[in-house]
Amino acid sequence: MNTTTDSKNLLALNKPKGYIVSRSDERGRKTVYDLLPDWVFDEGWMPIGRLDLESKWLLLFTRDGKIGNVLTKPGNCIKIYEIWVRGHVTQEHIETALKGVESPHGLLKALIVEKIGNGGAKTKLRVQIDEGKNRHIRRLFGAMKDPKFGTPLKVLSLSRISIGSLKLNIESGKWRYLSEDEESMLLKDLA
Repeated sequence: MNTTTDSKNLLALNKPKGYIVSRSDERGRKTVYDLLPDWVFDEGWMPIGRLDLESKWLLLFTRDGKIGNVLTKPGNCIKIYEIWVRGHVTQEHIETALKGVESPHGLLKALIVEKIGNGGAKTKLRVQIDEGKNRHIRRLFGAMKDPKFGTPLKVLSLSRISIGSLKLNIESGKWRYLSEDEESMLLKDLA
């Protein structure tokens, strides 16, 4: 594709690890715009929310500030992540994550936390949130201690697998427009 389509309001990128969500970087790191056609930058397409350097998968972009504001407003949109945590995550940790922990960024909490696997001293979780403070999930679990070793839990990998009704279905580093149906489903209940 060489140019944008005027009727399109959203595009999805499968962000790999190692890219920052920024238009440029004073330290010369790769940005998500390195994965997108030049016209995306030139036409003012902006990311909706953030994923840190080590996080991956679903990242949306829009040219419409109103859509961006609606999708990032706390309480408006469920985001689901799969994470691997170094440490033994217990039911007590899950209950703490649901109640929330205080941080310099405010109360950090999850709506739903499901344990979906483990391997050695690591635990795989599926986490739902409806807001996204800076490094929200990493800070939330980092505020808790492993009961066996007494060390802070650490999120080793974080992948955003869905935003609202939208699930990721493109290869790492690739992008595509959302279809009209996907846009409608994503925005239908938001005001």
